[in-house]
Amino acid sequence: MEMEERDFVVFTDDDGNEFELDVLGYFEYEEQEYAILSDVQEDADAEEDYEVYIMKVVVDGEMEEFLPADEDKMDELVAIAEELLAGEDCDCEGDCGCEEEDCGCGCDCEK
Repeated sequence: MEMEERDFVVFTDDDGNEFELDVLGYFEYEEQEYAILSDVQEDADAEEDYEVYIMKVVVDGEMEEFLPADEDKMDELVAIAEELLAGEDCDCEGDCGCEEEDCGCGCDCEK
């Protein structure tokens, strides 16, 4: 079994409490980088619902800063994030023709 390296980010809330978010992936939209984050899951393969956050990534030298995404772009960002997250469940590695309806491979990316 191959272990996947996971990326975590520590944030501080308004009360000074620290919490960790798991970076599920990165993507670009309109020449800006965004990150998809979620609450840290003990079992990365768990089939449970979890909160997902989309944040803008701003790089300053070697530091990455995660900022709230622009509200006026949120519909587009959510659509991209949903598409990327749906592809994670595909066991066929893109060789099944899932873009076609009823491809028959049984993966979660069927349309």
